[in-house]
Amino acid sequence: MRAMPELKGIPVVQDPRPPRSGEKYVTPQGFTAVRDGIKARAAPESGATARKPPWLKARAPTGSGYQAVRTLVKEHRLATVCEEAKCPNIGECWNAGTATIMLMGAVCTRACRFCSVDTGNPRGWLDAQEPQNAARTVELMKLRYVVLTSVDRDDLADGGAAHYAACVRAIKQRNPHTAVEALTPDFQGVLADVATVVDSGIEVFAQNIETVRRLTHPVRDPRAGYGQTLAVLAHAKRHRPAVLTKSSLMLGLGETEAEIHATLGDLRAAGVDIVTLGQYLRPTLNHLPVQRYVTPEEFDRYRADALALGFLECVSGPLVRSSYRAEQALNRNNAGLDNAALAQAPP
Repeated sequence: MRAMPELKGIPVVQDPRPPRSGEKYVTPQGFTAVRDGIKARAAPESGATARKPPWLKARAPTGSGYQAVRTLVKEHRLATVCEEAKCPNIGECWNAGTATIMLMGAVCTRACRFCSVDTGNPRGWLDAQEPQNAARTVELMKLRYVVLTSVDRDDLADGGAAHYAACVRAIKQRNPHTAVEALTPDFQGVLADVATVVDSGIEVFAQNIETVRRLTHPVRDPRAGYGQTLAVLAHAKRHRPAVLTKSSLMLGLGETEAEIHATLGDLRAAGVDIVTLGQYLRPTLNHLPVQRYVTPEEFDRYRADALALGFLECVSGPLVRSSYRAEQALNRNNAGLDNAALAQAPP
């Protein structure tokens, strides 16, 4: 092991071994973080059977579009959430000219118990070159639609809203025909910061409610809130009605049918245009366990319920994630997803 420069008088030792899930480590920027966001637990909570049903088996990514984007990502060392999060839909999205880029670093100030993003306090660190680098990434990947997401940055006075907006403007300047979706933090409910992002030139503003009201805590970090997310989404729609608003709900955490319907109703009442529904999958044994695996038929039924409430679209399926085939969200075809075929997939 080698010694690193002292931090506030405390010598920090950098272990050459990559940190294991739940372990603390020191980032290249010099602050401490926890790998995968949640500290290791002596006795992980139990839930549904560890054996996944056949419809949760994703196809290996293929296709000329996927291969071309993959080559560019490697050659230019570009960072996408698609790869870092090991998204099962990477082949579909990259073939369609869509990708998701994470802004403001890879360390979140929050520790939601469903999420495997590393957690820590970046102490105000930001990459000043990120707006231009993000714009260059979109240009090199020839993206027609890009989703910009980010970690929560409660260490910043505005939650990173100005930086977010600067990235959007840089992308639009260099790629004027690329549509931009901003999947943002909740900015601690500060509506002026929400407006900063909504005014940046985006086509879609998204903030995920994640789960039903009863399960918000312990699923989400205490600084997040069910009502807070609804207020953020409602303000975004009121502030700029032409911008589409979007949210996402994970299923399989113990919610009831009535709670799913109530959450969809709350989102629609907040003016949300598009909602996505997907299966929660446990990232590590330190995270919340899966309580049940929702069937493809149930996802189809929930989609029908959502459309009946007046959503422009509900993208619903076992492997759906927030930005799944985002460019197809308004085609009224479940983004091309065939849940019936998934249900009949061989084990």
